[in-house]
Amino acid sequence: MPPQRSRRLQPHRPQRPHQWFAERLLAVLSGQRPVHWMLGHTIGEAYDQLAELAPSTPLRATHGSRPVLRHCRGAQPATGVVEAFASIAAGDRVRAMAFRLEQGADQRWRCAAVELGGERLTAGAPGPR
Repeated sequence: MPPQRSRRLQPHRPQRPHQWFAERLLAVLSGQRPVHWMLGHTIGEAYDQLAELAPSTPLRATHGSRPVLRHCRGAQPATGVVEAFASIAAGDRVRAMAFRLEQGADQRWRCAAVELGGERLTAGAPGPR
């Protein structure tokens, strides 16, 4: 009988803030979660931007394929700020999403801005088609 190989268990890595937010934004912008799910996780106009855009579900499933987060990367240009980008795939479509996180005095991260496919999501402006 061959000797059993020991498995190397890698310690569980907690998600970084930008990865956690990318998943939440994807859920809202694909219609999997309601926009109020982001209450308390946004600051400034970010919630209004999401509330305006969410009904059109710009990251919705295409041809029965549920959208998934492919990649998410973040950079910290200043203390308490993360600027991140993610690619989202649904079927044969890939979309880009960028967002900014800011850390408050309570040490909680909140989304301050969101962009999809190079278009800024602003209240009152139509979303990308």
